[in-house]
Amino acid sequence: MSNPSMPDFERLSVLPPAVQALARAFADFGVLQPDQQALAGDFIDLLGDAEDPFERARLAGHFTASALVVSGDGTRTLLTHHRKLGMWLQPGGHADGDRDLARVALRETEEETGLVGVTVQPGIFDLDRHWIPEHKGVPGHWHYDVRYVVRAGTDETFAVSEESHALAWVPLRDVADGEVYDASLRRMARRWLEMPAG
Repeated sequence: MSNPSMPDFERLSVLPPAVQALARAFADFGVLQPDQQALAGDFIDLLGDAEDPFERARLAGHFTASALVVSGDGTRTLLTHHRKLGMWLQPGGHADGDRDLARVALRETEEETGLVGVTVQPGIFDLDRHWIPEHKGVPGHWHYDVRYVVRAGTDETFAVSEESHALAWVPLRDVADGEVYDASLRRMARRWLEMPAG
């Protein structure tokens, strides 16, 4: 009898190596975060969809990537007051065909914050599937967001992009405890604060 929690990698074996590697990363994440294991399975299933899930044209849902941007001292995160959604969120955006979602998270961080000298830490940090409402003729759809930790360098100077109303460095403890923030952002802040130092 097969283990229902294990993904069907044989079904995904026809996909490009980068996509197979992402499927394994989702599976590994699900083992490390059992409370998100079922969600990780949904992300693996999306990889095998006939319509390219890395393109925003797949309106049933598609992959995005975002970053918990952490200060060098590990105590603060850089948030963007998103122009379209009107919320304080982590930077992120569409994959637009890129199968390397860690690279997407790093690119979006650089584009949306203007930070220089940032680095993406290996491994998926969080997964979140959330609904994006209709906007300017684009129907509502699901974002399958893959989150990474991006560490700031010594220069914390940021620049507000056209996608944001504002940017701000916020203590991670304030985010973890603050009900004004999105639940998934609070989850990431708590997860970071619960990690062993170093």
